[in-house]
Amino acid sequence: MDSAIEQDRHPTRLLFLGEENLADGFRLIGFETYPNPTPEDADRLLRDLRRDQAKALVIVDDALMAQNIPNLQRVRQEGGRIVVIAVPALGAHPRLTSEVAQRLATLFGAATLETAPSGERDSS
Repeated sequence: MDSAIEQDRHPTRLLFLGEENLADGFRLIGFETYPNPTPEDADRLLRDLRRDQAKALVIVDDALMAQNIPNLQRVRQEGGRIVVIAVPALGAHPRLTSEVAQRLATLFGAATLETAPSGERDSS
């Protein structure tokens, strides 16, 4: 079967799990949204994605990313079909939370990664 046809049968799912105020914006741009999910709900959804071998872009809020959710950890370790990224709460200052950011903070200090509200590094 042609891979382009196969891709049309199983399109990449776009999902947002997190704060209800953020969910509204993601819903407007076509994401499946799961506002204020419990860690158990998020774990179940991610388990189902893994089981179904679905392709997905999953955006979670920082609060959910900080939870101990077994299938979230598995998906992040596996990589590949399911990509997970975190976004800060509305009004929160963005912070880098990736493994790369943690390594950079260890090497150069956390202040190196902090940004001013404009998004530029504070030069003071």
